[in-house]
Amino acid sequence: MKSDDKTANQKVMKKILVPCDFSDSAVQAFKFAVEVATQNKGEVVLLNVVEIPVVHDSVMVPALSFEETYLKEMKDRAERDFAKMKTKWAKEGPKVTTHVIYGATTPTIARFVEDNKISLVVMGTKGATGLKEFFVGSNTEKIVRWSPVPVISLKKGTKASSIKNIIFPSTLHADEEELTMKVKALQESFKATLHILYVNTPANFRTDEITRKMMSDFAKRFMLKNYTLNIYNDLSEELGVAHFTKEAKGDLIAMATHGRKGLSHLMSGSIAEDVVNHIECPIWTFKTN
Repeated sequence: MKSDDKTANQKVMKKILVPCDFSDSAVQAFKFAVEVATQNKGEVVLLNVVEIPVVHDSVMVPALSFEETYLKEMKDRAERDFAKMKTKWAKEGPKVTTHVIYGATTPTIARFVEDNKISLVVMGTKGATGLKEFFVGSNTEKIVRWSPVPVISLKKGTKASSIKNIIFPSTLHADEEELTMKVKALQESFKATLHILYVNTPANFRTDEITRKMMSDFAKRFMLKNYTLNIYNDLSEELGVAHFTKEAKGDLIAMATHGRKGLSHLMSGSIAEDVVNHIECPIWTFKTN
């Protein structure tokens, strides 16, 4: 591998942010990030966002005094919990820094990513279903939609060393260069096999002959190594990704999200965000234009 390729691979995992609310899923994300940072000689940044409560002033309890006391208590508690996590899970691991910031969760995390040159976000998630998913979604889904850097979403405890097969759903378009180069760096970081996947659906049908030619050209154009080419027929892209991942025993899915917001997201949705909410294995996502 060329030296500039090695540098790119190191940068993709160099500074890893773990937004932390001290839930079990957040702890699992921290443990995963510590392992990844250790393998890539990187560092982990723990961030706790404290939502500022809306308090109405009263004669008995002035709002300003209440907020100051509340925020100090929350910050002190977060710092104590951070210390316990570092002692238990990263005592001899990579550099770990901690931050407590006040504000709304999603925009605060997105701003922190940009201000601190974060290269990867690792988040635990429980997903979201039903009306909650339709109207609100999970915090992780929102970060996937907004983050300017790649996000790895974890539903359960996962060892980074167990990731040997990466599923890469692709449209096979030429404009996927930035996405594909980042996925190549991800593959190299985990020393994994890359399984390129095209999902054929009734709404967007293409013959296998045409698709095979496109996949072969795609692999050559991006000089892929240690990969397989796969066509899967299903009723929808999300179902195809889920079913193929299960059959191929995929350890991680790497895919693009278009970061739709507002009515655009509500009306058309996002395949990547649906996958984050409904598939059990870790999901790596990167927002494309």
